Amino acid sequence: MHVHLPSHPRLRHLTVSCLALFLLAATADADDWPQWRGPTRLGGWTETGIVDQLPDELEVTWRVPIRSGYSGPAVAGGLVFVTDWEEDPESRTVDGTERLVVLDEQTGELLWTHEWPTSYRMLMFSYAVGPRATPTVDGDRVYVVGATGRLLCLNVETGALIWEKDYIADYDTSVPTWGVASAPLVDGDRLIALVGGEPDALVMAFDKHTGEEIWRAIEVTSEMGYGQPVIYEAGGTRQLIVWHPTALTSLNPETGAVYWDQPWEVRESISVATPARGGDYLLVSQFYRGSMMMRLSADRPEATLLWQGTGRDSLPNQTDGLHAMITTPVIIGDHVYGVGSYGELRGLDARTGERLWMSPDMTAQVRWSTAFMVRHEDRYFVNNDEGFLMLARFTPTGYVELDRVRLIEPTSGSGSRTPHGRIEERMVNWSHPAYANGHMIHRNDREIVRLSLRALDY
Repeated sequence: MHVHLPSHPRLRHLTVSCLALFLLAATADADDWPQWRGPTRLGGWTETGIVDQLPDELEVTWRVPIRSGYSGPAVAGGLVFVTDWEEDPESRTVDGTERLVVLDEQTGELLWTHEWPTSYRMLMFSYAVGPRATPTVDGDRVYVVGATGRLLCLNVETGALIWEKDYIADYDTSVPTWGVASAPLVDGDRLIALVGGEPDALVMAFDKHTGEEIWRAIEVTSEMGYGQPVIYEAGGTRQLIVWHPTALTSLNPETGAVYWDQPWEVRESISVATPARGGDYLLVSQFYRGSMMMRLSADRPEATLLWQGTGRDSLPNQTDGLHAMITTPVIIGDHVYGVGSYGELRGLDARTGERLWMSPDMTAQVRWSTAFMVRHEDRYFVNNDEGFLMLARFTPTGYVELDRVRLIEPTSGSGSRTPHGRIEERMVNWSHPAYANGHMIHRNDREIVRLSLRALDY
């Protein structure tokens, strides 16, 4: 492993005390975007002074070359954290180097990098393009997970390694087909991670300072999946929600004890979209079998199954519900909105799962089409995998697009099947952006860019 520190005065002035002022706990500062889907993992942005409509062209603060990867950036304490990958050109297999890149948020200047060698030979070859998990920043530490299960805790000021875990060597993890994608979650003094350790450590909690194991939970009977752990307050307590290939499980985040468990098999272990919460609704959605809706109890940590998808095929003309792949759905009142199996945006009745409408306007109509939806006030910022940014509203009667602008060039290859059966080769952008301090920070396989969404800049 190597840490690279450019010689620059900016780095010398960073101190742990200054960082503590800005970073604090991951959920304390809504202006930053310190982890997957924002401060609370709910995909919400609460800043004021943001544009009412999108300009014809977004103002670029800076753009910086980076290597390839699927992971989105995290932003905290004036720093931007993003991971990437570079293949060894001399390797006959897919060997290379994963890397954490740390930039100055205001200028884009490279402050330091931390690299570690790995091999993608165990991954699906066509998707061996880089790390998947968004970095998680907490105080003076950043936690990073590589596509083959390397978990590192690094000092945000210097890049020095504090502790690390190797899921394969330490916990006998079988790396899933499309790589380890789950970003760890900080909860108090615990770091909670989807590890996939056999036989009984699908999810684990570590001491966030030392890496010492605190608890482990859930028997491993299949691949670990690709989900993100979330903590939701419901039933008078905080519940750790873990969606994995055999069930949707609620745990006590302090002990790992099971509150409730709803079995549901996920075909090919593709549990990707983050569990969506809205009021007492809790939804998960998978590509092949559709969606499952739970109702959370108001007075105890329990949940009741409301409805479950029965579709056996993901073709849009053969399903009535929602078959999400990568896109996390949103719940607004008694309605669900999400991107289905072939890019069709759908509105559902949250109480019954009945499909109310379908729109082809937000994403391309091919298999695995993706968009990331982030709520801001009464509308959503949406970036799709074709590289567009949209302002939109989702209503019980349909999709309302307010504005659209070109955001970034899609650079990852994806052979997507159309509803008519043919394979369509296209370029996609499958990274979740960060919304922080009046700006959007986004990346593809060539560059990371900071774009203004402040009203005063237009």
